[in-house]
Amino acid sequence: MQILVWNEYRHEKKNNEVAKIYPNGIHGAIKSFLDNDEDQVLTATLDEENHGLSDELLENTDVLIWWGHLAHHEVADEWVEKIHQRVLQGMGLIVLHSGHFSKIFKKLMGTSCDLKWREADEKERLWVIDPSHPIAKGIGEYIELEKEEMYGEHFDIPTPEELVFMSWFEGGEVFRSGCTYRRGNGKIFYFRPGHEAYPTYHQAQIQQVIKNAVNWVAPVGRDYPTYGNAKPLENINK
Repeated sequence: MQILVWNEYRHEKKNNEVAKIYPNGIHGAIKSFLDNDEDQVLTATLDEENHGLSDELLENTDVLIWWGHLAHHEVADEWVEKIHQRVLQGMGLIVLHSGHFSKIFKKLMGTSCDLKWREADEKERLWVIDPSHPIAKGIGEYIELEKEEMYGEHFDIPTPEELVFMSWFEGGEVFRSGCTYRRGNGKIFYFRPGHEAYPTYHQAQIQQVIKNAVNWVAPVGRDYPTYGNAKPLENINK
């Protein structure tokens, strides 16, 4: 597979504390645990030319992982449309944490994707709601994070096709934290943890979920359907 990890890469350059946690950027941290002998793992960031994207790169990408926060509005609509078309054609998409407000996720969901939030160094417990799901493979009953940003319901998304994880926070809120969708030939997984101020992506279970998700959203090799005017398969008697 070719896996592309896209990161806004602004917090790491603006905030020294974030840079200490992710010295190679969030994209670098994710790439480091996805690297293996079989797949090609690439990275791209917002401030690169064309946001680090190209038609050829997208055409060859099997799975796109997306992290953004400060500058969703700076992502050019042209590339949002191209990513949208690639998802419909079968490219897998994993949207992480504050990527819920990205242009591409909102376009695919068709809703505001808004939610409640709070930064208070709260404990988060992600309960496995669907232990039979491939994305939960190797995960116990729950994942516990000592500190994370709170996201709370109501989360304005379409009802997930599959709900894999549900979070509980120390302040009392709950949140649908692991949601799957299908759009066209493509599969989508939204995974909530990953606030930039915490070392969440260094946690082994979080890494395992993302690895599992890459395999789950990967294209199945089916041809994209043809649309429009079609010739009959059988003779039509008039």
